[in-house]
Amino acid sequence: MKKLIILLSLLTCITCNAAHPVVVKPGVEVLRERGFEGLVGKKVGLVTNPSGVDRNLISTIDILYSAPGVELVALYGPEHGVRGDMYAGDKVNNSTDAVTGLPVYSIYGATRKPTPEMLEGIDVMVYDIQDVGARSYTFISSLGLVMEACAEKGIEVMVLDRPNPLGGEKIEGCYVEQPFNSFVSQYRIPYIYGLTVGELARLINEEGLNRGQRGNQEPVKCKLSVVPMSGWKRNMTYEDTKLPWVLPSPNIPFKESPMYYASSGICGELYGFLNIGVGYTLPFQVFAAPWLDPEKLKERLESYDLPGVSFRTIWFKPFSGNLKGQLIGGLQFFFTEYEKVRLTEIQFMVMQAIAELYPDKKPFEIVSGIGLFDKVCGTDSVRTEFMKNYRFDDIKDIWRKDEADFRKLSRKYYMY
Repeated sequence: MKKLIILLSLLTCITCNAAHPVVVKPGVEVLRERGFEGLVGKKVGLVTNPSGVDRNLISTIDILYSAPGVELVALYGPEHGVRGDMYAGDKVNNSTDAVTGLPVYSIYGATRKPTPEMLEGIDVMVYDIQDVGARSYTFISSLGLVMEACAEKGIEVMVLDRPNPLGGEKIEGCYVEQPFNSFVSQYRIPYIYGLTVGELARLINEEGLNRGQRGNQEPVKCKLSVVPMSGWKRNMTYEDTKLPWVLPSPNIPFKESPMYYASSGICGELYGFLNIGVGYTLPFQVFAAPWLDPEKLKERLESYDLPGVSFRTIWFKPFSGNLKGQLIGGLQFFFTEYEKVRLTEIQFMVMQAIAELYPDKKPFEIVSGIGLFDKVCGTDSVRTEFMKNYRFDDIKDIWRKDEADFRKLSRKYYMY
């Protein structure tokens, strides 16, 4: 089995690289070129999901399982599972991988931090998951908990780096404040942090953003190595990398999806307010509701002259969710000048426009729950100040206050 996987990998690699010159190589490919340096002769655990692949779509699971001298002994499944067979929010159970026969330990079920028993016999823990560049995406929280657990056991952590699909230059949003640390806001970083997952791992390890963020316990530091990419530059979007996009979770299907996730996902936590395309073919790319007049909303948003974004009217019927089968109207949005757009602020401007047009539809007055909104924002100040007048200018300074500080701090951990 191992020989067959190696042969297929080599043949596919030769064919693909002849047709498509390599622009960016992810960490897993650099690791392979280095002869799996750091893993040979060791027992290896792997945290991954379907996005952990090389450019030929061969899973990191299969690459490490067939690597000469590497003994892959266990897999660890975050949200959605190692093979992507669990839906958003579904608990992941311990199981056996059908392809390799390896044990799969859940870190999104009874526990989100690997237990000492799960780590027994592991020399090195490898992490390879495509990030989306937004703080609320749970895989980076899983990474931090894995680093913490491995530090306590003296186990090395190796991160195989991948591109940040938002690029390495955008930083938006305020820091997380206690007591709003959670699995969707685990670190004291902005909502958009402008780092690759390898750079972020270095930052949270060196700056003590692990355990110290969640109580009075002292932060812990693991033995960390990052296998860098080759060819990636900070001004690249994912399109620029020429790498295939494998959805890291069900509602992030396209290489542009992370940009839309950052632009509407916070608003989407206000369940019952707006449909943002989840449950339709445009997840995170629309703002819609049965009571909306798309033309009026478009006209109001265009009057704000927002940089880098344009809107079009749209009508559709969601396939699932509380508005399943209902015809709803709204706006689809597009990035016209990505370098100028303030991604996270689009949703706040939409909420402002709706409050102006529909005084009886102000978001925090028609939804039943706000807890997750506050957690994703990392503070309740955004909500409490915004709902006074429903104007973004009232929260602009709050939302942007930590960006310059983090830009200065994070530069110490740039690898590209």
